[in-house]
Amino acid sequence: MKIICSKSNLLKSVNISLKAVPSKTTMPILECILMDATTNQIKFTTNDMELGIETIVDGHIEEKGMVALDAKIFYEIIRRLPDNDVTITTNSNYVATITCEKAKFTIPGKAGEDFAYLPVIEKDESLTLSQFTLKEMIRQTIFSIAVNENNRLMTGELFEIKDNCLKIISLDGHRISIRKMPLKREYSDRKIVVPGKTLGEISKILSGEIDDQVNIYFTKNHILFEFDQTMVVSRLIEGEYFRIDQMLSSDYDTKVSVNKKEFLDCIDRATLLVREGDKKPIVIEITDGSMELKIDSAMGSMNEEIDIEKSGKDIVIGFNPKFLIDALKVIDDEVINMYLMNPKAPCFIRDDEENYTYLILPVNISQNQSR
Repeated sequence: MKIICSKSNLLKSVNISLKAVPSKTTMPILECILMDATTNQIKFTTNDMELGIETIVDGHIEEKGMVALDAKIFYEIIRRLPDNDVTITTNSNYVATITCEKAKFTIPGKAGEDFAYLPVIEKDESLTLSQFTLKEMIRQTIFSIAVNENNRLMTGELFEIKDNCLKIISLDGHRISIRKMPLKREYSDRKIVVPGKTLGEISKILSGEIDDQVNIYFTKNHILFEFDQTMVVSRLIEGEYFRIDQMLSSDYDTKVSVNKKEFLDCIDRATLLVREGDKKPIVIEITDGSMELKIDSAMGSMNEEIDIEKSGKDIVIGFNPKFLIDALKVIDDEVINMYLMNPKAPCFIRDDEENYTYLILPVNISQNQSR
């Protein structure tokens, strides 16, 4: 094999490919990037058996061939080469020689035939979105998936297509995040759970441009994202996702409209007095026209008032400040609406069209904290 590519094209493709290289595996071949130049295209493939990526590299093929090279070493070599054309050749023993200007590296490779190829996905009906939309919907929900694997379904996000609307839902037992978007044409109803890891990696690769499209294909066990000469295939998480409809009440006793930036900045200041790992609630006292935020810890105390518009009852309620910060950070509206029932019932932050809904469970606060 002999191929010639610019360093910038190689680096871009390796950066994308690395996202599906496992950090630990019992199969050494999976620690490699498969470089396939057996057709008229140069393709890089990586696969950790849960997530697989194939990306086309712009370059010139002088001799066709295929080799699997250690992904981390290959990346570090390419990253440090001068900004010029890079030539990669292999011999019959799969030894690769990488040259650029006066730099020359020789590294051992493996037979490409041993590599675990990506599953073939039937491309029957695709869901087409702008890369901007998908990236935003992931950003606005992914923070509330569960990190531990006690319940695998919580480590993924539900993608639901129903009534020509795409809904993405995540939850971790303390909060729920929902983003909804009407679709431009009719699609058949679907419900699948996509691993959070996959969505995190996808959002790093997506350009985020409104004019750039991404096509999404579904099968019983896999999801395929296709965009910008790249294919990302992921296994789905099996199982029935949680029925959250009964948790989403539209009843409320108190409605608060508040400037998002003021509210976020105030909570941010309050958390200065909370050590990492301390479970100190922020206590919010809502009265007519005013919201008072208080926090009390071993490092000190803070209280601050914000002007609000309120309808309904006065209320004193406590929250984990991180959960409020996470939700507020991803809302783009200048003014947000909060709906509350009582100090033990969930708080809802949502817009009028319910394009986004954030449910946050309160924490118990003692009487002296609420004074």
